[in-house]
Amino acid sequence: MSKTFQAIVVGAGPAGSSAALTVARAGLDVALVERGSFPGEKNMFGGVLHRLPSLEEIFPDFWDRAPLERHIMKKGVTFMTGDSSFNTIIEAGNFDKPPYNGYTIFRPRFDNWLAQEAVKAGATLITSATVDELVYKNGKLAGVTLVGRQGELLAPVVIAADGVLSFIAKKAGLRQPTFDPGQMAVGVKALIDMPREMIDDRFGLVREQGFANEFVGCTAGVRGGGFLYTNYDSLSIGLVFHLASLRTSGKTPYDLLNEFMEQPQVAKMVRGGRLQEYSAHVIPEGGYNMIPELTGDGILVTGDAAALCNATGVNLEGINLASHSGVLAGKAVIEAHKANDFSKRGLETFRKLMNDSFVIKDLKTCRKAPHMLHNDRIYNEYPELVCSLMESIYRIEGMPKENMTKLFLKVAKKKVGLANLAADAFSAWRSL
Repeated sequence: MSKTFQAIVVGAGPAGSSAALTVARAGLDVALVERGSFPGEKNMFGGVLHRLPSLEEIFPDFWDRAPLERHIMKKGVTFMTGDSSFNTIIEAGNFDKPPYNGYTIFRPRFDNWLAQEAVKAGATLITSATVDELVYKNGKLAGVTLVGRQGELLAPVVIAADGVLSFIAKKAGLRQPTFDPGQMAVGVKALIDMPREMIDDRFGLVREQGFANEFVGCTAGVRGGGFLYTNYDSLSIGLVFHLASLRTSGKTPYDLLNEFMEQPQVAKMVRGGRLQEYSAHVIPEGGYNMIPELTGDGILVTGDAAALCNATGVNLEGINLASHSGVLAGKAVIEAHKANDFSKRGLETFRKLMNDSFVIKDLKTCRKAPHMLHNDRIYNEYPELVCSLMESIYRIEGMPKENMTKLFLKVAKKKVGLANLAADAFSAWRSL
C-alpha cells in the first residue's frame, strides 16, 4: 500500500484525533494511523476529563455529544496508614452545575468517538497499523512506513501523537533515545463492575453525580498514590508509581494494587463489586523539564509524546493538555500548507501557539512540582502525621487537652521532624 496525503497523524488518542479533526475540517486530506484495532483499544485512563476549550470551540455542544460518564461534584483525599485513615471531602455546589468541572470517561469509548468525528470531517482512519520508519526523500521527511498494513504513507508533514514512548519523536531526533526513570510513572488500574444504585448509595450520589478520591500512604513505601473514580455502573480504582522508586522496591505493580484493594479502608468501598479487568500505562511525570523539541523539519510532537502531563500532587491533567496541543498542531499544519513551508521554521507557529497556551504556562508554573513529589516523606511520614494528629484531637481521656499548636508540633516532631517539616513546607510553596 502506498498513498499520498497532505498530513499524517500517528496515534488516534485525544491528541492525534484532535489534530486530525482540526486538519480535516480545513479541507486537507489527512491520515490518522492507529496501532490498535480501534482507537482507544490500548489506552488506560484512571482520572477525570477536565474542560476542553479547544474542542468546545469545534463542538459547541461537545458536553452533550461526547460519551461521558459522571460529572465530578465530590472530591476527596484519604491519608492512610496500616490501620488508620483520615478523609477530607469537598462537595462543591458549583461542581454540580454546568459547565461541569470534569467527568469520568472510558477511553475506548471516548477515543473511538473522537476519532470517528475526525473521520466524519474527512480524515482517513487506518487501524491495526504500526509505524515502522520515517520516510525521507531528497533529505526531507516525506512520510512513514507501516507494519501490519505493509506499505507507506506519504505526506509533507507528520504529527507524532504516539504516546509517551514516542517512536516517531525518537526517530526524528526530537527527544532523547532513553528516558530518565525519575521522570516516568506507571499506572495500574482495576475496573470493578458495580450496580449504579449501589454506587449512588455508597458514595452519596444522585442523578449523574460522580466522586473522585485520591489516596496517600497506600503504596507500601513506594513513591506514588491511589485513586478511585465512579463511573455509571463501575469503579475505576488503581495506583500510580514513580518508576524509579518502583524498580528499587523490587515489588510488582499488580501485587501492590491487590494489597491496596484489600486494605480495610478501600475494601469497604469496592465490596460487592466484580473485577472486570486490569490495565497498565506509562505516564510522563517530568513536567515542563521533560518536554522535548516540539517541532522539526516536517514534524510536530503532541500529547504524551511531548510529555504534556501536569502531575502536581493536587490534580493530574493529561487528556485536556493532549487534546488542546493536538488542535494547535492542526492549526500549525494548516498555516504551513498555506505558506507551502514544512520546514522547522515553517512549523514554528505550533511552538508559538503552545507557548501562549494554558498547557505550557501551567507546566511552567508547576515545573518544580515533579521534584517535590520525589520526597519519600510525602508517602510515609506525612500520612502517619495526619492520622496520628487527628486521632489525638478526637481522643477523649478525661485529661486536660493540649494547646492545638503545641499538639501539632509535638506530633510533627515525632513523625517528621521540625526541620524536615519546615524544609518540606518551603519546597511545596516553591513548587505550587
